[in-house]
Amino acid sequence: MTKISRRGFTLALGATGLLAACNNGVGSNGAARIDARVDTTLNMLYAQYPGTTQLRDKAAGILVMPLVTEAGLGFGGAYGRGALRVGGGTVDYYSVARASGGIQIGAQQYAHVLFFMTQEALMGFRRSPGWSAGANVEYAIPEGGETLAAETLTSTAPVIAVIFGQAGFRIGATLEGSKYTRIIP
Repeated sequence: MTKISRRGFTLALGATGLLAACNNGVGSNGAARIDARVDTTLNMLYAQYPGTTQLRDKAAGILVMPLVTEAGLGFGGAYGRGALRVGGGTVDYYSVARASGGIQIGAQQYAHVLFFMTQEALMGFRRSPGWSAGANVEYAIPEGGETLAAETLTSTAPVIAVIFGQAGFRIGATLEGSKYTRIIP
């Protein structure tokens, strides 16, 4: 008879949990779950910040990341999954990832929505194997109940990012250096 120590049992249990967490998505309802979260996020965005409906109406496409988790202690990173909507329907699913280094501590979660204001910006995003947010993104970061500035609503920027719903403690939230990659949920 083989005896299993408490430590061996704990390691086996942990390994089982890790393997279960590595779900490859085959036969899963990942797409439906992402779409439901995207719907909830958009409803919350439009209810809290009604001015964003003007952006929605003018946008060629909208990328919604319902939950991005970011943490760092010296080195940090962020990850989230979402969907690209064109004409109100989901056309693709994406992940966003970012690594960072420097003086940082803390963790936060937030939602962000990228409004592609031109067909060129949308096509450039969709054709890219890994699009990075950079200087071509204008940020609109509303603070608790504030409306978006008139400049944002009349902006000619090709991409407008709205970051909201922040929870946790970490200074700042930007998308610069974030890489977006098409996924199959």
